[in-house]
Amino acid sequence: MAGFLSKEHITANASFNRWLVPPAALAVHLSIGMAYGFSVFWKPLGNALMGADNKPLAACAAGATNFSEKLSGTMRALTATDCNWTQFDLGWMYTLFFVLLGCSAALWGGWLEREGPRKAGLVSMLCWCGGLLISAYGVYVHQLWIMWLGSGVIGGIGLGLGYISPVSTLIKWFPDRRGMATGMAIMGFGGGAMIGSPLATKLMSHFSSPGSVGVWQTFVVLAAVYFVFMLCGALGYRVPPVGWKPANWTPPAVTNNTMIASKHVHLNKAHKTPQFWLLWLVLCMNVSAGIGIIGAAAPMLQETFGGALINHIGPDGQSLGFADIKKDEAMTAAAAAVGAGFVGLISLFNIFGRFAWATSSDKLGRKLTYFIFFILGAIMYCTASYVAGFKSLALFVACFAVIASMYGGGFATIPAYLADMFGTQFVGAIHGRLLTAWSTAGILGPVVVNYLHDTRLEKGVPFDQVYAPIFVVLAGLMVVGFVANLLVKPVADKYFMTDAELAEVRKVGHEKSLENATTVTASGDSTQHPVLVKLAWLAVLIPISYGIWMTVQKAWVLFS
Repeated sequence: MAGFLSKEHITANASFNRWLVPPAALAVHLSIGMAYGFSVFWKPLGNALMGADNKPLAACAAGATNFSEKLSGTMRALTATDCNWTQFDLGWMYTLFFVLLGCSAALWGGWLEREGPRKAGLVSMLCWCGGLLISAYGVYVHQLWIMWLGSGVIGGIGLGLGYISPVSTLIKWFPDRRGMATGMAIMGFGGGAMIGSPLATKLMSHFSSPGSVGVWQTFVVLAAVYFVFMLCGALGYRVPPVGWKPANWTPPAVTNNTMIASKHVHLNKAHKTPQFWLLWLVLCMNVSAGIGIIGAAAPMLQETFGGALINHIGPDGQSLGFADIKKDEAMTAAAAAVGAGFVGLISLFNIFGRFAWATSSDKLGRKLTYFIFFILGAIMYCTASYVAGFKSLALFVACFAVIASMYGGGFATIPAYLADMFGTQFVGAIHGRLLTAWSTAGILGPVVVNYLHDTRLEKGVPFDQVYAPIFVVLAGLMVVGFVANLLVKPVADKYFMTDAELAEVRKVGHEKSLENATTVTASGDSTQHPVLVKLAWLAVLIPISYGIWMTVQKAWVLFS
């Protein structure tokens, strides 16, 4: 088994079809991407316990009015079996997901580079699917701490390993299209919730009964489905032999001024370069500016536009504000439906932005691509602040559609940027360490947005005027990112490995040269058959198409 999982065993022969690797990466990323869709479980779990009158029991934090009281309620909710969980209690799962994602990717990125993507992919599968099963038991016995441990901690480790498992492999298979290759895989992570959320909703509806909301059964089914997909994806990983390059492709000429390195920086030296920390700041600012506002997309739209979303006019001829429509259950439901459509539209642009922007970066260059993100992002936030004042829904939605595309594009472009700066030998592990910027942004972005939002409401600011200053602050984060990107220069020669050091690293990693790899069979010659490539792509494109269709249906309410 150890030999079967080794990097040496999965080194492909020289004629291996590289287009088999992206669908394998997508299978893994589409599975772990369900982390984005866990909010579909919050409402059912919040009503899981019923009283004798068939009404939901009170929440563990019932009556809490400030952060400390809510936190105290969460501490009680961890082990209580006589009260329901709140969204505040369950929302900590998101924090655990993305903090553990960044930490595990940073801790075990070097191990991944030594042992290869297949072993990392299988460990990711065990953590993510095993975490779902543990969470299912936690829901069954109503123990929040078990849920946190299962999906939050163990599943979060699986997220980190699964997220970075295909990065360096894809970059090495597609040296001519680095951005496109990483864009394809990371698009899958953004699209995981697009598929998993409607599937989970249908499963909960199927399994729900008077004594159960159907969540633990849904976790079990999802674990089984993701087990199959992630197993096939991990087993589909192959690494190219040293010296391999695509037919008829010539590496670009190297100059002293190039932003594309021809040598490689060791993992242990990467974090000692100013480039690493500048790119860390670049990613952190791009994500911080996007994640907080995307997480609040639906309430933001409803609070800013109020009755204008559903064409409700007050006695004075003006659209009703959010404070008025939330008093009416029917109007609240109608506005919530429009808000959900906005979230769906944001999701689509987030997903396709990952592929489109990353692919464009192959032509534009990574540095210029990020300049576009920061300049255009700052303009979009300032524009949104302005158009919110005169209630232009179309322009407002357009601004955030562009912002969402660049938020996703930032994730997909950064691995290729790292490969350009530090070479490809340790790019997966370096990327893993850089993802601590995501963990930081996952806390910073929502805290900034939610703190400013709540503070302004407490001061009595009308709902439709709450967000404009927040957008200006987020535009300021984009300016910080612009400056950091401006300062990125080619890595100094002293940080690159010598040829002897590189040869030793490859020897320790059991990497085969092109000459030796010609005798290695990548699980049989049948893998070269074009029919297998088509079947592999169909296996991932069918669920992606399902997710797109379901999301378009949800988003269509914005235009109807």
